[in-house]
Amino acid sequence: MSGNVPGNPNSESDICIFFTFCLLFWTMLMFPGLEDYVKTAEFDHQCSARARSLAAPSPDESGDSDDDSLWSSDDSASSPTAVESTPYEVPKIEANFYYAGVGPNGRGPKLIYRTSDDIFEEPSGPEAYRRLMRLFGQDGMWDRVRDKEIEEEDDDDDDDAMEEKDVTYDDIAPIKPVEDGERYYTNPTIWIGIVPETLTGAVAHESSKEIRAFLDSLQVKNVDIAYRESVYKTLAGHGPALFPPVEDGDPLQDLIDNVSVLLSLPIAGRKSSIVGTLGPYFRAGNKLFAITARHNVFLPSGDNLTYRYNESVPKKEVLVMGTQTFVRYLSSIEALIGAHIDAAKSRERKINTLRTRVHNGTNIEEPQIRLAEHEADLTRTRTKIDSLKTFYVGIKQRWSKAKDRVIGFVCWAPPVGAGVAPHRYTRDLCVIELYKEKFKNMKGNVLSLGPELSPWKLKELMYERDDVISEFKYPDHGQQPHTLNLQGDRVRRVLKRGLTTNTTVGTVTGFMSFLRRYFPTGNVESLELAILSHENESDTFSKGGDSGALIVSATGEFVALLTGGISKGKDGSDITFGTLFEWIWMLVKEEFPDAKHIPLTANWVVENVPVDIWRTIFDILITQLRAPDPDSDPTQAALILTHVCSSWRTIASNTPELWTDVDVCIVSEEKGSSPGTDRQASTCIPSVLSSEMRAMYLSQ
Repeated sequence: MSGNVPGNPNSESDICIFFTFCLLFWTMLMFPGLEDYVKTAEFDHQCSARARSLAAPSPDESGDSDDDSLWSSDDSASSPTAVESTPYEVPKIEANFYYAGVGPNGRGPKLIYRTSDDIFEEPSGPEAYRRLMRLFGQDGMWDRVRDKEIEEEDDDDDDDAMEEKDVTYDDIAPIKPVEDGERYYTNPTIWIGIVPETLTGAVAHESSKEIRAFLDSLQVKNVDIAYRESVYKTLAGHGPALFPPVEDGDPLQDLIDNVSVLLSLPIAGRKSSIVGTLGPYFRAGNKLFAITARHNVFLPSGDNLTYRYNESVPKKEVLVMGTQTFVRYLSSIEALIGAHIDAAKSRERKINTLRTRVHNGTNIEEPQIRLAEHEADLTRTRTKIDSLKTFYVGIKQRWSKAKDRVIGFVCWAPPVGAGVAPHRYTRDLCVIELYKEKFKNMKGNVLSLGPELSPWKLKELMYERDDVISEFKYPDHGQQPHTLNLQGDRVRRVLKRGLTTNTTVGTVTGFMSFLRRYFPTGNVESLELAILSHENESDTFSKGGDSGALIVSATGEFVALLTGGISKGKDGSDITFGTLFEWIWMLVKEEFPDAKHIPLTANWVVENVPVDIWRTIFDILITQLRAPDPDSDPTQAALILTHVCSSWRTIASNTPELWTDVDVCIVSEEKGSSPGTDRQASTCIPSVLSSEMRAMYLSQ
């Protein structure tokens, strides 16, 4: 870059080099990487023991742990391949330390070749002092110079370009020293990034000669040229995206909810130890939002004023999983891995026993059948273990840092209020603007029913009588509530999924609860919806950490936003309280007039069904609904299929290829306004129409 003689601090330069006394601490990796560690017996034992204590986070990959290898006896030049050494190859230590300080942890990109006359002084060892380099630029100076150049290139009128304020290097104020040591500045440098291990110093030298010739033609002097190794990476601003939901039987089914786009994500404020549950999603314009309780992200000791995000102040960021929740989540992955490891060991013992029986010729037929079954089960179990270990490595490496778990920021939060007019409800909500790249896999407000309750157990809790029609279907829903409890009383069941208690079923009381809150300044009374725990469940409907969860009916209606509960002498709520969601949505619409409600669904999986499967279902339904009169008017009624359910309507209307080669009439019953006025109508779709035109009938 430049020589070892101090230069003019006001010279034309973009790169600053200074000498500093920097002690480099060396660390040796005493254990293999995380990917290797999860394959060891030690990790298996840790999982089998349901270990709850986690090791320290794995060291950063950009650390200096491998620098000691640079001081080996091999002092060969740095080269991508084993080629004959040339005068243009850079020595290994210079290649690795020339740009020390430009990157994190005192490191920098690897040098391939440079034209500068700077003399590099090689450190004598790992702990020796080294010089550090910094890119020099102040107040966005380079951006201004670059933009100026582009502007002048695009402007055909040179006179117009001259009207702009001239920008020169004299505008750069002297940089203030921030480190000890002698400082000097290099020439401006054309810095070229090259994919690692693809360019030799000799080839870079030839390339630099062409660049130099071009600069000479422009009469540009005192500019250096340098080549470095560089890999382009897409920088996700807020860490990895949340996972999509998984299907039944997936190895991750029991774990995915905490890091997926499903409803009821566990959340915490970036600068708060309070934890809670994320409520429903909604859209406004091209932005995505979610609702939760205000007290989940605002400290109770803070002010209780209306909050609106202002770009002039730092954001109140929201994380998926606070620190302790994340630690427990990692432990739960380990525990599940351990359970499968124990199951595999048990299966192996059974297989060995059966193999012995087959080998001895004792009752061979039955052992052979059972042996094949156990071997297949063992293969599936080992596949699950491998999948879970891969998932564990990814979560620990990519989600451990809080900055990688940020999902959005608070954009609006009215003050917490009790007895708020006109209905005297409790107001405890805030709206979070979500980072859309984190939710690229979102499919809407999808409520996970969780792995804790089997389908038949959930049906049993939602509906206990067999002498009336149930409103709850798993996962489809009926239309009218007819639920009775075991005593024959008409009840309305609701369910929610929260951070602490996961999926629970409760009972909405037939009346609003009247609460009195006591404050030093006086008493405040308000009305809230009361939810009782299920009479056949020993656990409670909610506990601390569930605030903000959406409470829904068996038919998917948004009932309330969970705000709190009351209890005495136990961990959990005897009665859970929520604010009616109808009123919550009115408040949101006042603040976000273009807000669009996203309906709840538990049928996300149908969107992933292959078209050929839907075609088979489609053909079966079409056959069953054929009209007796093929000459019926095709415009008299909408297709019956579109009214089976909203999910079917969406799929059929958005998949026109289903309608190819279908030539059928469909009968529908139209109800009259008075008895005896019902009539039949039929709709025909001729196969000669294009698939797009045939699908248009669905949207009518």
